Amino acid sequence: MKQADYPKGWDEDRVKRVLAHYDNQSEEEAIAEDEAAWEDSSHRFMKIPNDLVPVVRELLARREGVEESRSKE
Repeated sequence: MKQADYPKGWDEDRVKRVLAHYDNQSEEEAIAEDEAAWEDSSHRFMKIPNDLVPVVRELLARREGVEESRSKE
């Protein structure tokens, strides 16, 4: 994969670390990680129709861009 193919903030090393994390995780560790995500009150899980996923991604990208520009001020 070329560098340009990675999302902003990602590179080959980061991808390898994430893959290694999940490849080496036991079933119990995976379950604990999932349960912890559900208990995190700073995020929500939502069921979104597939045709709306691109719209939601665009909204999240815009929000991230706004937050990044605010942090540089």
